[in-house]
Amino acid sequence: MIIDIFNYAFTAILIGISGTWIILIKSMIFSFKFTPYLDKFEKKNHNNPKVSIILPSRNEEKFLGKCLDSLINQDYSNYEIVTIDDSSKDLTKNIILEYAEKNSKIIPVMAKPKPEGWMGKNWACFEGYKKATGELLLFTDADTTHAKNIVSLAVSHLHSYNLDALTVIPKLLSIDFWTKITLPMISTFLHTRFSAIRVNDPSKKTGYFFGSFFIIKRKTYQSIGTHEGVKQEIIEDGALGKKVKESGYKMKMVRGDHLIDAIWARDRSTLWNALKRLMVPLYLQNKGISIGIFFAVLFLLFIPFSVLVYSSILGFGELSNIILFIFSFISSTLIYIGALLEVKKGLHMKLIYAVFAPLGSLVVVLGFLEGLFQAKKDAAVSWRGRKYSMKDHNQDSVRI
Repeated sequence: MIIDIFNYAFTAILIGISGTWIILIKSMIFSFKFTPYLDKFEKKNHNNPKVSIILPSRNEEKFLGKCLDSLINQDYSNYEIVTIDDSSKDLTKNIILEYAEKNSKIIPVMAKPKPEGWMGKNWACFEGYKKATGELLLFTDADTTHAKNIVSLAVSHLHSYNLDALTVIPKLLSIDFWTKITLPMISTFLHTRFSAIRVNDPSKKTGYFFGSFFIIKRKTYQSIGTHEGVKQEIIEDGALGKKVKESGYKMKMVRGDHLIDAIWARDRSTLWNALKRLMVPLYLQNKGISIGIFFAVLFLLFIPFSVLVYSSILGFGELSNIILFIFSFISSTLIYIGALLEVKKGLHMKLIYAVFAPLGSLVVVLGFLEGLFQAKKDAAVSWRGRKYSMKDHNQDSVRI
């Protein structure tokens, strides 16, 4: 009797999970179909305004050279590359100075020590902005590589649509196995709250930037308070995009995954910290709701697989067991469909990585759980060799 009650209760939950995944998969298909591309638009003439590419770098000796090579070879004529060394402990500073000696477009900046209350990348971007002379500011990351025409396309797109800011969805790269099986599970949610469909809809308040590439008018950036206005934000790109949209400026999100490559996580350690970094802002906004979100993710990503194993072990002697098995199988299949869609259409990875959806889902859940436990500790977040306490930091980058 107790087992039957338990089975029917979980069957009801699985029906809800299946319905949610049907809606999510529909959103993914809609997003893939209707998100505009950076290089597909009706071009209008413009006067080639000066672009300052602001490139913060901390301990980036493995990636910086490739990024700079892709930026130096742009077909746009009027630009500079403001490259900031943010107190690196490796050869990043030397690489910047060597490139600057060979190419006058590179403006080397040695950032002052990070002040109290600032996140590292936010401070480096602000230091770069103070040296930038362009009418347009293009922010990117040191582990990102760009197609030769990316700057000219971005400037032309910005002016053709009379935008104040433009962000480009990159191709998210995974280096290690764990990131390759985890990223498809977490990125399925990018097609909901922070999809290009919502960002590009003037009636929606949703605003978001991809830190790997966003270009913004200097006067707009100054109006929203620069990076100083989001100095405590862990997800500073999301916070800036949110400010742009809420301030009434015109912004747009487009696909550029065939033009920009960006590394999402480099190894197990950065993957783990990336997952924690997503949960910490939510916890600091509202402890109760963030815990609710954790359990929602737990049930959406992992519980169906667990129940499928459980119902298989029980066998098919009782009707409640059979019904539970059927709906756990349906919900698990829907999760796989979502993972396959994301791997194929969004991430352009080998389909084999979608097979590991249960394991990838478990990593996401455990990473989020760790984020909840550590949100108010002295070392809540570790990023690029720095540890941050978020106890007194208000987070507004991701609204619950």
